[in-house]
Amino acid sequence: MVTSPVETRPDVDVTPDTDQPHHAHIVKVKPGESATAKVMEARIYGTPVEALCGYVWIPSRDPKQLPMCQECKSVYDLYKSFNDGLRDTPGD
Repeated sequence: MVTSPVETRPDVDVTPDTDQPHHAHIVKVKPGESATAKVMEARIYGTPVEALCGYVWIPSRDPKQLPMCQECKSVYDLYKSFNDGLRDTPGD
């Protein structure tokens, strides 16, 4: 009996960070979707959200108390340069 080698790969599961974020991130939303509503829903239901920089977490505190994530800001600034309708700050 001839057997081929078995390839094992660990299950890769994106688990949201449960620690408190060290920066205020800009939440990634789809066109027409409200970032404020998405964050509020995530806070209520405990569902993870993704930032423009790729950071995934479950929102639980006021982001105005944290410094802005520079990677999120640079991605937002890039989007803003290609889209006339975006505001100077993503305060939605």
